Amino acid sequence: MSESHETDAIDRRIINGLQGGFPISEHPYCDAAETLGLSEAELLERLQSLRDSRKISRFGPMYNAERMGGAVTLAALEAPRERYEEIAGSVNAHREVAHNYARDHQLNMWFVVACEDPGKIAEVLREIEQETGCTVYDFPKCEEFFIEFKVEA
Repeated sequence: MSESHETDAIDRRIINGLQGGFPISEHPYCDAAETLGLSEAELLERLQSLRDSRKISRFGPMYNAERMGGAVTLAALEAPRERYEEIAGSVNAHREVAHNYARDHQLNMWFVVACEDPGKIAEVLREIEQETGCTVYDFPKCEEFFIEFKVEA
């Protein structure tokens, strides 16, 4: 499949069918493919094609870092427009940065930091401040709400 392929009924079945659950087994892709009426090779090829064509941005698990003993926080900074891409590169270079969002606000760069060790959050934020010269604001979670997000293709 090429990068410009149109999303077809099989792609939609894959996208819809893999949201909210994936087999935990010795051969999970084979098991998922069987459930979808596909071969394992076809499922893998189509997932890669969906990623290559940017129809999906990622395919992987969502972990709750806190339940596994880690920590997560939302952080923001004010990046000067002329340095925005440079600063985004510095922020994104940290393996602990899970997402990075541009916002039309004084604090124009927001990002999520997830660490295995809760004490490391402050360290990562300090490193980003030192590298970028920007003040990083930490917005730790006060309360958690579960919102299941599924997109029907």
